[in-house]
Amino acid sequence: MERGLVQGLTAFRWAAWGWMAAVLLISRHRLERPWLAVTLVGLALAVTVAGTARFRLRPDALLRPGPVAVELAVGAALVLGDGWAYGADHAFSTSQSLGSVWPLAGVLMAGIALGPWLGAAGGVVLGLARVGATLANGVREYEAGRILSLTNTIVFYAVAGGVAGYVVCLLRRAEQEISTARAREELARTLHDGVLQTLAVVERRADDPALARLARDQERELRDYLFGDATGANGSPPGAAELAAALRAAAARFEQSFGGRAEVVLAGEVDGLGPAKVDALAGAVGEALTNAGKHGAATRATVFVDPEDSDRGIFCSVKDDGSGFDPATTAEGVGLGRSIRGRMEELGGRAEVASAPGEGTEVRLWLPE
Repeated sequence: MERGLVQGLTAFRWAAWGWMAAVLLISRHRLERPWLAVTLVGLALAVTVAGTARFRLRPDALLRPGPVAVELAVGAALVLGDGWAYGADHAFSTSQSLGSVWPLAGVLMAGIALGPWLGAAGGVVLGLARVGATLANGVREYEAGRILSLTNTIVFYAVAGGVAGYVVCLLRRAEQEISTARAREELARTLHDGVLQTLAVVERRADDPALARLARDQERELRDYLFGDATGANGSPPGAAELAAALRAAAARFEQSFGGRAEVVLAGEVDGLGPAKVDALAGAVGEALTNAGKHGAATRATVFVDPEDSDRGIFCSVKDDGSGFDPATTAEGVGLGRSIRGRMEELGGRAEVASAPGEGTEVRLWLPE
């Protein structure tokens, strides 16, 4: 990220220097001290060339305080020296000055390298240099228009340096969060393909019930660590973290009560899900899992949540491998009618049950966004 910003400022310096050289050439007839103008433009060229060479070798070196201070000093000299290089009152004339654009690169670099406060301080230094340029032009009376012009320059440079530093701080934070998320995802993938699968095999093949329970508990704790907190840690909305935690808690209760396996899969981020919807969905899922273990003798269940079902809102499926039943000939119990269907209907959603004898059961839930 920083390399890209430094590369952009390197190109900006060359473009700004080219414009400054053009201004010097066009307005050479107004110069009272041509040697000073040529010297200042030459210093700016030296900094631009040195910055380009250093960028090709070590881009991070340009972010050190030394190079930043040198660039700010040359930029301040351009703004201040403009008062001696041109004729009287040039600082408030309509013609371009030598320090109009190029010094801005130093302010932006100060913000990127040193942070928003020092970036703003560097901008104030350049603004004060323009005040010195007016004194060099022989200005002694500062009317309202001139004071506003000088204030505008100080504010412009200060805001540029401060905002540049602030934006870079946000970019660094985002880059760190993305790197952390990628590292966690890679860790989760590695452990899922190795340790979690091994614990699952130990649980299924262990003859000792205590060992099987220990493997199941360790697997669940590891899944909670890898997947349970990842939603909130990566900056997702609070509703997403709460829903994931509530569904995994329901899955854990199923495993503890019936000795089966329950997996929770979220297909994407859940945005704007309030506490009422989280409680309703988690309660309905918990009841569906209880029915799967109690009535269907299920050994495995999968809870799948799709928050991007654009036609019906949030979709959730609870599917098990239990004995199943025939919904057409089986009366709807209190658990399904009140705990599942009732919860959904109270919030404008609905529930469906798909099952057949010997083929397991799937409870489908929808909640409007």
